[in-house]
Amino acid sequence: MNKKNIPNIISILRILLVVPLAYFLWTQNYLTALFLFLIGGLSDGLDGFLARRYNWETELGVILDPMGDKLMMLTAYLLLGWYSLLSWWLVSLVIFRDLIIVFGSLLYRRFIGEAKLKVLFISKLNTVFQILLVLLIMFSQVINLNQLITDSLLWLVVVTTIMSGYAYINEWGRRAWRILKGKEVTRDD
Repeated sequence: MNKKNIPNIISILRILLVVPLAYFLWTQNYLTALFLFLIGGLSDGLDGFLARRYNWETELGVILDPMGDKLMMLTAYLLLGWYSLLSWWLVSLVIFRDLIIVFGSLLYRRFIGEAKLKVLFISKLNTVFQILLVLLIMFSQVINLNQLITDSLLWLVVVTTIMSGYAYINEWGRRAWRILKGKEVTRDD
């Protein structure tokens, strides 16, 4: 086994972890689901650290890592919404933002060129808040928590989700405009 594939293996294991996560959320075993979601979050940090630290980044990893993240997050948000632990409007907002990013990336690639953008800080912050909200919601099913804490985090997710979606649209729009005006060269040229 090539060491360069270790982050990819970790990402694949995170993707496989989605099945038991979904099962334990579906059966409302929130303590086990919390544990699995936490492992998934830690594995995301580990594979990213290894890929950057040891320059083990691969084209496959660029696909697997965000796929694993999105599958875990989507599973958690949909099932927590199903059991009314998260409002459907919030679940819809989170999914809509991800769809904007995916379709925006596809449109950009189709009409402008390679859509490689660095992950924006607001997007990283949004992901942290989304993960913390899922963990807090599951934890609150095990131990009674103050609703003010959950509500505060929920609104942080709302604000950063909107800001992150807007930031990507703005970044891609400005870059596309510069390219179309001939002020920037795409990487495909």
